[in-house]
Amino acid sequence: MLEARAEERYAAEQAEYEAKVREREEKAEKSGRKPGGRPPQPPSQGPRDKDQYNFTDPDSRIMKSATNQGFDQDYNAQVAVDQASLLIVGESLSNHPNDQAEAKPTLESISPELGKSVAAALDNGFFSAPAVEMFQSRGIDPYIATGREAHHQSWQERFAEEPTPPPEDASPKEQMAYKLKTEIGKAIYAARKHTVEPVIGIIKEVLGFRQFSLRGEAAAAGEWCLVCLAFNLERLHSLAFSQP
Repeated sequence: MLEARAEERYAAEQAEYEAKVREREEKAEKSGRKPGGRPPQPPSQGPRDKDQYNFTDPDSRIMKSATNQGFDQDYNAQVAVDQASLLIVGESLSNHPNDQAEAKPTLESISPELGKSVAAALDNGFFSAPAVEMFQSRGIDPYIATGREAHHQSWQERFAEEPTPPPEDASPKEQMAYKLKTEIGKAIYAARKHTVEPVIGIIKEVLGFRQFSLRGEAAAAGEWCLVCLAFNLERLHSLAFSQP
């Protein structure tokens, strides 16, 4: 089991390593100079000394906790939220430690009967060139952060003029970074803070859901679906009584 997981991790880390190498090569080609900083290091194959196997729930994985900065045995749960109503319109769950592959299953969980999204805002954990291409191929304009956003911007940053558009041969990351600095890009990405984040906060703090009761990825996915349904029932109740 540890060997199989190590191979899965190696494949993901190798793809990330190759993407970073390509990005450095593109920068060097455009600037004519060697990029600064340490070059990316290739991943190593095989299990590591700290690798663990959970006999209670083998499907779960060790993931970094955003709450205590430690590591817990977790699943990776996602939601897609409608900006106008704050209703959850799609959800997914996996045992992937990072979010780069989570955009596609979450998007595909949205029922076609709800209509078609025109734009999507995601944080930097989801950014990758394939993710950008995936959204664009479906006619959805993606706004995905390319790095961590500063919590306290200076007034110069807030009121800075739009930057010069990048050249046509710019990398997907450079093009996305520019999009997020445009007026429409700033507005769409800023909306994420009062769309998805409040929903996750309510699920944790109001509904009190902080850990799964069931074991196994399929069972946990079903439990997450029920949690999202419970949130939507609560939200529909609030919307109904807020109408004049």
